[in-house]
Amino acid sequence: MKTVSIFGATGTVGQKALSLIAGTPGQYRVHTLAAGRDAAGLAAAARNAGARRAVLADAAHYSALKEHLSGTGIEAAAGQQALLEAAAEPVDVGVAAIVGVAGLAPTLVQAANAKVLALANKESVVCAGALLRDIVSSSGNQLIPVDSEHNALFQLLRGMGQDNTLRKITLTASGGPFRTRPLNTFAAITPAEAARHPIWTMGQKISVDSATLMNKALEVIEAHFLFDIPPQQIEVLVHPQAAVHAIAHYTDGSSFAHVSVADMVVPLAFALRYPQRFSGAATSLDLTQYPDGLQFTAPDAARYPCLHLAYAAMDKGLAACITLNAANEVAVAAFLKGRIPFTAIAELCASSLADASNGAIYSIDDVFAEDARARAVTEECISRLNKRAG
Repeated sequence: MKTVSIFGATGTVGQKALSLIAGTPGQYRVHTLAAGRDAAGLAAAARNAGARRAVLADAAHYSALKEHLSGTGIEAAAGQQALLEAAAEPVDVGVAAIVGVAGLAPTLVQAANAKVLALANKESVVCAGALLRDIVSSSGNQLIPVDSEHNALFQLLRGMGQDNTLRKITLTASGGPFRTRPLNTFAAITPAEAARHPIWTMGQKISVDSATLMNKALEVIEAHFLFDIPPQQIEVLVHPQAAVHAIAHYTDGSSFAHVSVADMVVPLAFALRYPQRFSGAATSLDLTQYPDGLQFTAPDAARYPCLHLAYAAMDKGLAACITLNAANEVAVAAFLKGRIPFTAIAELCASSLADASNGAIYSIDDVFAEDARARAVTEECISRLNKRAG
C-alpha cells in the first residue's frame, strides 16, 4: 500500500487526486493533507480520506481546523513551520499542488522526502528549477510533472534517446476563452469571462493565465528546466481541441505525440501509480469525435503577448524567470480585484521583466528576495498605471 501526502488538497488537483485514491480502496494510505486557509474544506477532505494529519498554512485558522476535526483522531496543525515539517515526512507519493510561489518551500522539502514527487506547482520549477532538480537527483527520488503537457513529455522522452537526437518539442495550448474574440474588445474583458475556460476546470488564477497564455509561457520555462531542453528547441502551437498535449520531434524525422482526453486525472493517475499504469482512470480518446480534424496554429503575438516574455526571461537568466512569475501573480491578482484591465497584465509583466535583475540565484533565500523585489516593482507599476488612468 502506497502512502500519499497531498499539499493543496482543497484545490482542483488535490480533489482529483483524492477522488482517484477513493476509487481504489486498499491501494493508498493518506498520510497528510495540507491547504492554505480553508479549515472546513480541509477537515472534510481529511475525514473522507482517513488522513493521519491535516495542516493549514495559515495559522490564524488553526482553531477552526482543530474544532472541525474534534473526535476524529486526525492530527491538526497550522503555520509555515508545521507545513514544512509535514512535507519532510517520508511518503511514497507526494502531490505538490499548492498554487503560486507559496508552494515553493514545501515543494522543495517534499522533493527530498517523497519517493515520487507529483508536481503540479509550476512556480517551483520556474523560480527554482536548478535547485529542485539537484534535490531530486541527490535524494534518488523521481519527479513526475502532472501538468498535462509536461507529463506527456515525461512519457514521450523516456527511453527515446533524447541526447543529441531530439530536434525540438511542441507544447500545445487550447488558446483559452478569447481565441477568436475581437482584439479591440480585450480591454473590456471581465474577471468572470477570463476565469471561464472552454475546456479545463481550473482555479481563477490559472484560468486567467490560460486566457493570456502566460500559463504556456511559464510552461516553456518549466520544460526548459525539467528536461534540460534549450529554449530555441521549444515551440508552442494553439490546439483548441486539447487532444494532443505534447509532441517530441527527433532528428531522423520521427515525431511522437501524446494523445488523451483533456482531464487532469490522466497525468495524476500516471504519477500516483508510477511505474505501473492506473487501470480505468479515464476513458481513451475517441478520435472520431473530431470529424473536422485537429487544428494547430502558431500563436498570434498580438492576441497572446505574454508568450514571448518566457523566451526573453530565459535569455536574461533565472532571476528574470522569477521576476516574470512574480509580476504575473501580482498583475493577475490586481485584475481579479478590478484594479487593472485585462490588457494591463501583459504590459505590467513586460515592464517588470525589463527591470529584472541579472544576479545569480544560489538558494531559496535568493529566490524569495528576487520574488519580493519583483512584486514591489510591479505594484509600483500598477500605481503609476492607475494614476495615469485617473
